[in-house]
Amino acid sequence: MRNSDGSMEDDKHHACEHKGRRHDHHGAKTFRRGRALDFLNRLTVRRDLLKQQLDAPEFQEIKLILQGELKALDLVIEEYSQHFELHEYAKPQEPEQEEGKS
Repeated sequence: MRNSDGSMEDDKHHACEHKGRRHDHHGAKTFRRGRALDFLNRLTVRRDLLKQQLDAPEFQEIKLILQGELKALDLVIEEYSQHFELHEYAKPQEPEQEEGKS
C-alpha cells in the first residue's frame, strides 16, 4: 500500500508495534515447529492405527488396500519430516517382513 505522500508503506507483518514498543515475534518459529510436531504426531497415530488394522482378522479382505495406505502414509511422514527438519521425531522405518518367512 502507498502512504498519502506516495511512498510505499513498510511491511508490518514481520514486526508490529504495541503501545509504542516493537515486537519481532521471536517465538513464531517455535510456535510453527510445535504445530508441525503436533501434525506429525497425528500422522503417526494414523499410521499406528493402520498397522493395527493390517494385523486384525476383520480387515483381511482389505489388506492390500491397508498396505497401500500405510505405504503412502509412510511416504507422507518421511517427506513431511524432511521438509520441516523433524528427523529426530519421525519413527524409523521398520523393515518389511517377507511373506512366508518367520
